[in-house]
Amino acid sequence: MANSASGDSVVDRVVRVIEAFPEGADALQLSELAERSGLPLSTAHRLVRQLAGHGLLELGAAGHVRLGLRFWELVNRNSPALALRQAAMPFMEDIQQVLKQNVNLAVLEGWEVLFVERLSRRGSVANRARVAGRMPVHISSAGLALMSHQPRAVQAEYLTQFRDPAGKVTADVVRQMLAETHRQGYAELAGVVDPDTWGIAVPVLDGGKRAVAALGVVVPLAEVRLQALVPALQTAARGIGRQLADSNSFRSTGSR
Repeated sequence: MANSASGDSVVDRVVRVIEAFPEGADALQLSELAERSGLPLSTAHRLVRQLAGHGLLELGAAGHVRLGLRFWELVNRNSPALALRQAAMPFMEDIQQVLKQNVNLAVLEGWEVLFVERLSRRGSVANRARVAGRMPVHISSAGLALMSHQPRAVQAEYLTQFRDPAGKVTADVVRQMLAETHRQGYAELAGVVDPDTWGIAVPVLDGGKRAVAALGVVVPLAEVRLQALVPALQTAARGIGRQLADSNSFRSTGSR
Protein backbone atom coordinates (compact mmCIF):
# COMPACT_ATOMS: atom_id res chain seq x y z
CA MET A 1 0.00 0.00 0.00
CA ALA A 2 1.24 3.49 -0.86
CA ASN A 3 2.30 5.58 2.07
CA SER A 4 1.50 9.20 2.78
CA ALA A 5 4.11 11.83 3.63
CA SER A 6 3.58 10.92 7.28
CA GLY A 7 4.33 7.27 6.60
CA ASP A 8 0.74 6.06 6.98
CA SER A 9 -0.42 3.41 4.53
CA VAL A 10 -3.79 3.56 2.81
CA VAL A 11 -5.03 0.93 5.27
CA ASP A 12 -3.86 3.06 8.20
CA ARG A 13 -5.79 6.05 6.86
CA VAL A 14 -8.94 4.03 6.18
CA VAL A 15 -8.87 2.68 9.75
CA ARG A 16 -8.46 6.21 11.09
CA VAL A 17 -11.53 7.31 9.14
CA ILE A 18 -13.65 4.43 10.45
CA GLU A 19 -12.43 4.88 14.04
CA ALA A 20 -13.24 8.59 13.94
CA PHE A 21 -16.94 7.86 14.42
CA PRO A 22 -17.67 8.18 18.16
CA GLU A 23 -20.06 5.83 19.94
CA GLY A 24 -23.67 6.74 19.25
CA ALA A 25 -22.88 9.19 16.43
CA ASP A 26 -25.37 8.97 13.58
CA ALA A 27 -23.32 11.13 11.22
CA LEU A 28 -20.36 13.49 11.05
CA GLN A 29 -19.69 16.47 8.85
CA LEU A 30 -16.84 15.71 6.45
CA SER A 31 -14.75 18.50 7.98
CA GLU A 32 -15.29 17.06 11.49
CA LEU A 33 -14.44 13.57 10.25
CA ALA A 34 -11.19 14.88 8.78
CA GLU A 35 -10.31 16.61 12.04
CA ARG A 36 -11.14 13.60 14.21
CA SER A 37 -9.12 11.26 11.97
CA GLY A 38 -6.17 13.66 11.79
CA LEU A 39 -6.23 13.71 7.98
CA PRO A 40 -6.17 16.61 5.53
CA LEU A 41 -9.65 17.47 4.31
CA SER A 42 -8.77 16.52 0.74
CA THR A 43 -7.45 13.12 1.83
CA ALA A 44 -10.48 12.43 4.01
CA HIS A 45 -12.81 13.45 1.17
CA ARG A 46 -11.08 11.12 -1.29
CA LEU A 47 -11.17 8.16 1.09
CA VAL A 48 -14.80 8.78 2.01
CA ARG A 49 -15.80 8.85 -1.67
CA GLN A 50 -13.93 5.61 -2.32
CA LEU A 51 -15.43 3.87 0.71
CA ALA A 52 -18.88 5.18 -0.20
CA GLY A 53 -18.45 3.63 -3.64
CA HIS A 54 -18.27 0.24 -1.93
CA GLY A 55 -21.21 0.96 0.39
CA LEU A 56 -19.01 1.08 3.49
CA LEU A 57 -19.80 4.75 4.06
CA GLU A 58 -22.62 7.03 2.95
CA LEU A 59 -21.89 10.59 1.85
CA GLY A 60 -24.88 12.90 1.97
CA ALA A 61 -25.47 15.96 -0.17
CA ALA A 62 -24.88 18.29 2.78
CA GLY A 63 -21.49 16.74 3.54
CA HIS A 64 -22.75 14.39 6.24
CA VAL A 65 -20.92 11.05 6.41
CA ARG A 66 -22.48 7.90 7.87
CA LEU A 67 -21.37 4.33 8.24
CA GLY A 68 -22.92 2.35 5.40
CA LEU A 69 -25.24 -0.61 5.63
CA ARG A 70 -22.72 -2.68 3.72
CA PHE A 71 -20.21 -2.09 6.52
CA TRP A 72 -22.69 -3.43 9.09
CA GLU A 73 -23.44 -6.43 6.84
CA LEU A 74 -19.81 -7.45 6.43
CA VAL A 75 -18.96 -6.96 10.10
CA ASN A 76 -21.87 -9.11 11.28
CA ARG A 77 -21.76 -11.79 8.61
CA ASN A 78 -18.68 -13.54 9.97
CA SER A 79 -18.13 -11.81 13.30
CA PRO A 80 -16.05 -13.92 15.71
CA ALA A 81 -18.51 -12.88 18.42
CA LEU A 82 -21.51 -14.30 16.55
CA ALA A 83 -21.03 -17.89 17.78
CA LEU A 84 -20.49 -16.64 21.32
CA ARG A 85 -23.66 -14.55 21.26
CA GLN A 86 -25.70 -17.41 19.82
CA ALA A 87 -24.41 -19.83 22.45
CA ALA A 88 -24.97 -17.39 25.29
CA MET A 89 -28.33 -15.89 24.40
CA PRO A 90 -30.63 -18.66 25.80
CA PHE A 91 -28.76 -18.60 29.12
CA MET A 92 -28.75 -14.80 29.25
CA GLU A 93 -32.49 -14.72 28.60
CA ASP A 94 -33.12 -17.20 31.43
CA ILE A 95 -31.12 -15.11 33.90
CA GLN A 96 -32.69 -11.86 32.76
CA GLN A 97 -36.17 -13.34 33.06
CA VAL A 98 -35.52 -14.27 36.69
CA LEU A 99 -33.63 -11.14 37.75
CA LYS A 100 -35.45 -8.59 35.60
CA GLN A 101 -32.16 -6.69 35.57
CA ASN A 102 -29.20 -6.19 33.25
CA VAL A 103 -27.23 -9.14 31.89
CA ASN A 104 -23.96 -8.58 30.02
CA LEU A 105 -21.65 -10.70 27.89
CA ALA A 106 -18.08 -9.52 27.37
CA VAL A 107 -14.71 -10.55 25.96
CA LEU A 108 -11.18 -9.33 26.58
CA GLU A 109 -9.82 -7.10 23.83
CA GLY A 110 -6.34 -5.87 24.61
CA TRP A 111 -6.39 -4.42 28.10
CA GLU A 112 -10.06 -3.53 27.92
CA VAL A 113 -13.40 -5.28 28.16
CA LEU A 114 -15.47 -5.32 24.98
CA PHE A 115 -19.19 -5.92 25.51
CA VAL A 116 -20.70 -8.08 22.77
CA GLU A 117 -24.25 -8.45 24.13
CA ARG A 118 -26.52 -6.89 26.72
CA LEU A 119 -30.06 -7.62 27.86
CA SER A 120 -32.08 -5.17 29.92
CA ARG A 121 -35.68 -4.15 30.40
CA ARG A 122 -37.72 -1.20 31.55
CA GLY A 123 -37.09 -0.60 35.24
CA SER A 124 -33.56 -2.02 35.23
CA VAL A 125 -30.90 -0.10 37.12
CA ALA A 126 -28.39 2.05 35.26
CA ASN A 127 -25.94 0.04 33.17
CA ARG A 128 -23.02 1.85 31.56
CA ALA A 129 -22.08 -1.18 29.47
CA ARG A 130 -23.06 -0.82 25.82
CA VAL A 131 -22.90 -3.37 23.02
CA ALA A 132 -19.62 -2.69 21.16
CA GLY A 133 -18.59 -0.45 24.08
CA ARG A 134 -15.45 -0.81 26.14
CA MET A 135 -14.37 -0.41 29.74
CA PRO A 136 -11.01 -0.69 31.50
CA VAL A 137 -10.51 -4.09 33.08
CA HIS A 138 -10.14 -2.83 36.64
CA ILE A 139 -13.49 -0.99 36.84
CA SER A 140 -15.56 -3.83 35.39
CA SER A 141 -16.56 -7.04 37.14
CA ALA A 142 -16.49 -8.69 33.71
CA GLY A 143 -12.96 -7.40 33.21
CA LEU A 144 -11.75 -8.84 36.51
CA ALA A 145 -13.44 -12.18 35.79
CA LEU A 146 -11.73 -12.33 32.40
CA MET A 147 -8.26 -11.19 33.41
CA SER A 148 -8.15 -13.34 36.56
CA HIS A 149 -8.37 -16.46 34.39
CA GLN A 150 -5.73 -15.51 31.82
CA PRO A 151 -2.25 -17.09 31.80
CA ARG A 152 0.13 -15.63 34.37
CA ALA A 153 2.29 -14.10 31.64
CA VAL A 154 -0.70 -12.16 30.30
CA GLN A 155 -1.61 -10.94 33.77
CA ALA A 156 1.98 -9.91 34.44
CA GLU A 157 2.12 -7.92 31.18
CA TYR A 158 -1.18 -6.26 31.99
CA LEU A 159 -0.07 -5.27 35.49
CA THR A 160 3.28 -3.98 34.20
CA GLN A 161 1.61 -1.49 31.88
CA PHE A 162 -1.33 -0.70 34.20
CA ARG A 163 -2.06 2.95 34.86
CA ASP A 164 -5.24 4.28 36.42
CA PRO A 165 -6.08 7.60 34.73
CA ALA A 166 -7.87 8.69 37.91
CA GLY A 167 -4.82 7.83 40.03
CA LYS A 168 -6.94 6.03 42.62
CA VAL A 169 -5.94 2.41 41.99
CA THR A 170 -2.45 0.92 41.89
CA ALA A 171 -1.21 -2.18 40.12
CA ASP A 172 -0.75 -3.88 43.51
CA VAL A 173 -4.42 -3.31 44.34
CA VAL A 174 -5.48 -4.74 40.97
CA ARG A 175 -3.18 -7.74 41.53
CA GLN A 176 -4.98 -8.44 44.80
CA MET A 177 -8.37 -8.04 43.12
CA LEU A 178 -7.41 -10.53 40.42
CA ALA A 179 -6.14 -13.05 42.98
CA GLU A 180 -9.32 -12.77 45.04
CA THR A 181 -11.50 -13.08 41.95
CA HIS A 182 -9.66 -16.22 40.83
CA ARG A 183 -9.85 -17.71 44.32
CA GLN A 184 -13.59 -17.23 44.77
CA GLY A 185 -14.52 -17.89 41.13
CA TYR A 186 -16.39 -14.65 40.53
CA ALA A 187 -15.82 -10.89 40.49
CA GLU A 188 -17.83 -8.27 42.31
CA LEU A 189 -17.59 -4.49 42.25
CA ALA A 190 -19.93 -2.35 44.31
CA GLY A 191 -20.62 1.23 43.30
CA VAL A 192 -17.54 1.62 41.11
CA VAL A 193 -19.10 2.69 37.81
CA ASP A 194 -22.42 3.76 39.33
CA PRO A 195 -22.82 4.34 43.09
CA ASP A 196 -26.19 2.58 43.22
CA THR A 197 -25.27 -0.64 41.40
CA TRP A 198 -23.34 -3.81 42.02
CA GLY A 199 -21.60 -5.66 39.18
CA ILE A 200 -21.11 -9.41 39.48
CA ALA A 201 -19.49 -11.55 36.78
CA VAL A 202 -18.16 -15.05 36.25
CA PRO A 203 -15.78 -16.36 33.60
CA VAL A 204 -16.82 -18.57 30.70
CA LEU A 205 -13.96 -21.06 30.55
CA ASP A 206 -12.57 -23.11 27.69
CA GLY A 207 -11.10 -26.59 28.05
CA GLY A 208 -7.85 -25.14 29.34
CA LYS A 209 -9.61 -23.21 32.12
CA ARG A 210 -8.87 -19.93 30.37
CA ALA A 211 -11.62 -17.33 30.24
CA VAL A 212 -12.87 -16.72 26.70
CA ALA A 213 -15.76 -14.55 27.88
CA ALA A 214 -17.47 -13.24 31.00
CA LEU A 215 -21.14 -13.38 31.93
CA GLY A 216 -22.28 -10.69 34.33
CA VAL A 217 -25.20 -8.88 35.86
CA VAL A 218 -25.72 -5.33 37.10
CA VAL A 219 -28.17 -5.18 39.98
CA PRO A 220 -29.33 -2.62 42.57
CA LEU A 221 -26.82 -2.25 45.37
CA ALA A 222 -29.49 -2.87 47.97
CA GLU A 223 -30.69 -6.14 46.38
CA VAL A 224 -27.53 -8.18 46.03
CA ARG A 225 -28.00 -11.86 46.83
CA LEU A 226 -24.63 -13.41 46.10
CA GLN A 227 -25.62 -16.85 47.38
CA ALA A 228 -28.33 -17.00 44.73
CA LEU A 229 -26.74 -14.97 41.94
CA VAL A 230 -23.31 -16.56 41.73
CA PRO A 231 -24.40 -20.22 41.38
CA ALA A 232 -26.94 -19.22 38.71
CA LEU A 233 -24.29 -17.32 36.76
CA GLN A 234 -21.76 -20.14 37.10
CA THR A 235 -24.28 -22.72 35.89
CA ALA A 236 -25.10 -20.53 32.88
CA ALA A 237 -21.39 -19.94 32.16
CA ARG A 238 -20.73 -23.69 32.14
CA GLY A 239 -23.62 -24.14 29.74
CA ILE A 240 -22.22 -21.49 27.41
CA GLY A 241 -18.80 -23.12 27.60
CA ARG A 242 -20.26 -26.49 26.60
CA GLN A 243 -22.11 -24.92 23.67
CA LEU A 244 -18.93 -23.27 22.45
CA ALA A 245 -16.96 -26.50 22.80
CA ASP A 246 -19.58 -28.35 20.78
CA SER A 247 -19.61 -25.74 18.01
CA ASN A 248 -15.81 -25.23 18.15
CA SER A 249 -16.33 -21.94 16.33
CA PHE A 250 -15.34 -19.23 18.76
CA ARG A 251 -11.92 -18.12 19.88
CA SER A 252 -11.42 -15.04 21.98
CA THR A 253 -8.97 -12.49 20.60
CA GLY A 254 -7.56 -12.18 24.12
CA SER A 255 -4.76 -9.82 25.08
CA ARG A 256 -2.39 -7.83 22.95
